[in-house]
Amino acid sequence: MLKSTRRSVAVLILVAILSAFPSAQQAPPKEAGTFRQPDLIEIIGRDLTIRLDIRYATKNNFTGRPVYKQARAFLQRPAAEALERVNNALRKQGYGLMVFDGYRPWRVTKVFWDSTPEALRQFVADPSKGSRHNRGCAVDLTMFALESGRQVRMPSEYDEMTERSHINYQCATPEARRLRDMLRAAMEAEGFQVYEPEWWHYDYKDWRQYPILDISFKEIKR
Repeated sequence: MLKSTRRSVAVLILVAILSAFPSAQQAPPKEAGTFRQPDLIEIIGRDLTIRLDIRYATKNNFTGRPVYKQARAFLQRPAAEALERVNNALRKQGYGLMVFDGYRPWRVTKVFWDSTPEALRQFVADPSKGSRHNRGCAVDLTMFALESGRQVRMPSEYDEMTERSHINYQCATPEARRLRDMLRAAMEAEGFQVYEPEWWHYDYKDWRQYPILDISFKEIKR
């Protein structure tokens, strides 16, 4: 009788815990409406001069462990084509694009949410709503100097969860602000909009037209 009571209490506690945390969701949210057919393509397949620094395929990210099995980056075709135009425009100014992340499976968004303290969750997407990365219409990126090949110094590091990451942070060096603003102008000219808390995150204008996806990189056709 005592064992049965303990089991019942344990079940009730577990149910209460699961009910209290929306992150217990195990599948992408269901959406109503009509969406474009996804057409994810590899970013460097469009432009080999764009560099990749896929931190999430390494331990060098805020989770401290790899969350991707492949160091690849994808976007929906119109967004990838727009990014190619951005890169071409910046190259005339002596810089190239370096991409940290593009399309992100929904399951990874959930890992990020569950790994982030509540006070810092403005820097990660809520899996119950999905991310624009999940739609293949968001890209995390910076620039590198063509002359030296080195990544430029921005006001903060990538994925730094501080006020220095905000697009309007003014206490950085004049050069860091200049480079941040150069990137923003080039991206906005091709239909991308910055996510203000993160200078590196840009959403493509048509993101609402694509569904939330949870397919792995290996499932995407080359």
